[in-house]
Amino acid sequence: MTENRADIPAKYKWDLTAIYPDMDAFNADYARAEEMIAAFPAHEATMTKSAEGLLAALEDSQALSRLISKLFEYASLNSDLDTGDNTFLALSGRMMNLANAAGAAEYFVSPALISIPDETLEKWYAEKPELRAYERTIYESRRYKKYTLSDENEKLLANLRRGMGGHSGIRSVFANADLDFGYIRGEDGKKTHLTDANYVAFLMSPDRRVRRAAFTKMYETYKQFGNTFAALMNEYVKERTTVSKVRGYDSSLQCSVFDDEVTPDIYNNLVDTVNKNLPVLYDYYKLKKEVLGLSKYHLYDIYTPLIGSSTKKYSYEEAVEEVLDAVQVLGSEYHDTLEDGLKNRKWVDVYPNKGKQSGAYSAGSYDTQPYILMNYTDTLEDVSTLAHESGHSMHSYFSKISNTPQDSRYTIFVAEVASTVNELIFCHKKLRESASDDEKLSILNQIMETYKGTLFRQTMFAEFERDMHAMSEAGETLTKDLLCTKYYEIVKRYFGPGVVCDADIAYEWMRIPHFYMFFYVYQYATCISAASSIVKRIESEGEAYIPHYLDFLRCGGSKSPLDSLKVAGIDLTDPAVIEDAIADFADTIKQFREIYNAAK
Repeated sequence: MTENRADIPAKYKWDLTAIYPDMDAFNADYARAEEMIAAFPAHEATMTKSAEGLLAALEDSQALSRLISKLFEYASLNSDLDTGDNTFLALSGRMMNLANAAGAAEYFVSPALISIPDETLEKWYAEKPELRAYERTIYESRRYKKYTLSDENEKLLANLRRGMGGHSGIRSVFANADLDFGYIRGEDGKKTHLTDANYVAFLMSPDRRVRRAAFTKMYETYKQFGNTFAALMNEYVKERTTVSKVRGYDSSLQCSVFDDEVTPDIYNNLVDTVNKNLPVLYDYYKLKKEVLGLSKYHLYDIYTPLIGSSTKKYSYEEAVEEVLDAVQVLGSEYHDTLEDGLKNRKWVDVYPNKGKQSGAYSAGSYDTQPYILMNYTDTLEDVSTLAHESGHSMHSYFSKISNTPQDSRYTIFVAEVASTVNELIFCHKKLRESASDDEKLSILNQIMETYKGTLFRQTMFAEFERDMHAMSEAGETLTKDLLCTKYYEIVKRYFGPGVVCDADIAYEWMRIPHFYMFFYVYQYATCISAASSIVKRIESEGEAYIPHYLDFLRCGGSKSPLDSLKVAGIDLTDPAVIEDAIADFADTIKQFREIYNAAK
């Protein structure tokens, strides 16, 4: 790694001049967006009067959305290359202001779409066939008609919302800025400040004393403020359940999943299916206990690596070839497009540098190419990450070339499917071909950790979140004791009889920010389940199945998430999809045990 970005060769860096050649071009589009925002309110008087008026409003709304997305990507991507650069930090701030201004200018669009009578809309479709291009956009607003209040009440609720929704921010400031978790002694015996950020790193320590100390110290601190966290959670959940009830939803769960175009059945199917298959998870913890040589396996041992990471190094060029070799199974169009993006079109900003955003992601808009941010350090895990992020980018690529701008954006519900497909395809291929037991064990360990963390742990969170909201809707106050009792009960069931369920884990819910994201976490589990089923079909059916998978990628936002997955033959109402993922997890555990015992 070089600290200096200037020392990194250009071939490993994004060329963001492909979006805007200079700030003059950016500022010209920014000014154009401001003009469009200022002019947009004129549509309020005309969009419900005629087919022409409706089409004009929708076209201008889409044009504004595209322009803001392009501007935002330029500001955001530049800022992430050096998070200390105040120029692009300020530019990102300007973009937030612009996006807020656009939202305020377009506030009337959805209510206006809902207000148009069905027969009028059908007549306008006949009069102006161009409106059909926005049929999905119109439908997405109109499906909320049943849950939309009168204009007067909608305005009242909109004004009230300005003072609502602050619980997550308060929790974040309190947990991250005000709480002091004190000090523990690290592996070297020196006192080290414990933070929420380095907590998991301590839990991965090979020194059990360090793991236990971090676990105990963390929850000793949270325990002191349990009533405060419970009060925050109670008010957040009560706010969500109240708004859901006011709008006419059966529950806050139904309100949330309605946004995803699914029903609570999908959510409950996930929880029920995972619960029926918890013995597979218990076997994983039994394996960890055996490998780690522990007489008792505690919750502070959960994150301890089974083995060290693979020591084999992969240059970035080798990583690209590994990923491209893995995705050949998806056909020439997929492979060749990705090859061009990785090798010629500079989709990836490869190496870490001082000030660069940590981690990895895929980004881009309808009017830009895909962009992948990496912090590549030559490890096998980094190669897997490149495969994962490439999956995101190719999903976006197929969505964009196959749809109009308004139908190109796929939803969060399916956002992790294509990326996880790539990751699993890569890992399975490496397992088949690797001659090194150490590398095989490293890959198997990675797959097991992914299933444990993404399928089982996120479903555990989803179950707790569902039960919290149900208790509140039943009139119960979410006190510290009630929440801790419920959380401990669920955790104990998920970890099973082979794990010592330390009492302090009852306070873990306080450190999980996702509980303030309104039934978000279950989508991690449904995505990995869908991806696992897709990979199973790719590997069993071969070329005959690939067109179905690519057609799923091409759906973008033109279909509901469930309908787009059905294009790939995946029906998330069927427990078999979840069971496919659990079966792959079980097989991975079996393979690890066999290779490890033979090597030992």
